[in-house]
Amino acid sequence: MSTLLTVSAVQQPCGLDQESNLNYSIQQIEQAAAKKADLVVLPELHLGPYFCQTEDTEVFKQAQSIPGPATEILSEVAKKNNIVIVSTIFERRAPGLYHNTAVVFDKDGSIAGKYRKMHIPDDPGYYEKFYFTPGDLGFKPINTSIGKLGVLICWDQWYPEAARLMALSGAEILIYPTAIGWDRNDSDDEKERQKNAWITVQRGHAVANGLPLISCNRIGFEPAPDPDNNGGIEFWGNSFIAGPQGEILTHAGSHDDTLLIYQLDTERSTQVRNIWPFLRDRRIDEFTDLSRRFID
Repeated sequence: MSTLLTVSAVQQPCGLDQESNLNYSIQQIEQAAAKKADLVVLPELHLGPYFCQTEDTEVFKQAQSIPGPATEILSEVAKKNNIVIVSTIFERRAPGLYHNTAVVFDKDGSIAGKYRKMHIPDDPGYYEKFYFTPGDLGFKPINTSIGKLGVLICWDQWYPEAARLMALSGAEILIYPTAIGWDRNDSDDEKERQKNAWITVQRGHAVANGLPLISCNRIGFEPAPDPDNNGGIEFWGNSFIAGPQGEILTHAGSHDDTLLIYQLDTERSTQVRNIWPFLRDRRIDEFTDLSRRFID
């Protein structure tokens, strides 16, 4: 059985018009399929602007059920193009109960599984706790025809525990749909530090778990609906695909819409884990305090 897997990530802007955003995503998915990709990852909440810059109850009207209108369309796209798709949807689970949810479509168009974002930020310009209930599906890989996908979402990418639990549950690739950017008021040095920290921590997850990793971010400046509260976010792009030793295999810039494609050899994860047996040497007998909030 071939161990080669062609993966891709769509770095795109996300404007005000949901239909235009979805059509752009679909065009990029079709391009990835034309280049024989097995998997395509879309940015976090790619159907529209990043609405969490402010708190507004009117935004809840944008949420969709799963299955729902967007998932029905993407299901058909996955089937038509024989490709696995990772999309994130503003999920309406019930009145007053919403999630930031990754949906994975298999090559036959079926929904292979979901992941609900577990770590929910609440920072200036990122008021996600107002909109999203923390996930309740756990850190469990999603089984697909191309393997087990360890799908996490944006703020999850700062937590090594999330990546580790995905790896321990059999994930073969770590995947991070993302919406992250700069405050334009920050200095150039601060912007560079933030971007490099974001790249570095994810490369560390790849290294620590011996797994390839896909990080897919959006691009472009999105003004805040309430500019007096927050001027807006310049999403920094820099999507990348890394190997199981954290090596950058391909990456995008800060401003360009880009379709990243790379052919992975999944057998490399086994080879890397054999020479760097981090899972073997974990002192699980001494890790019980990790479940505590803080050790006084």
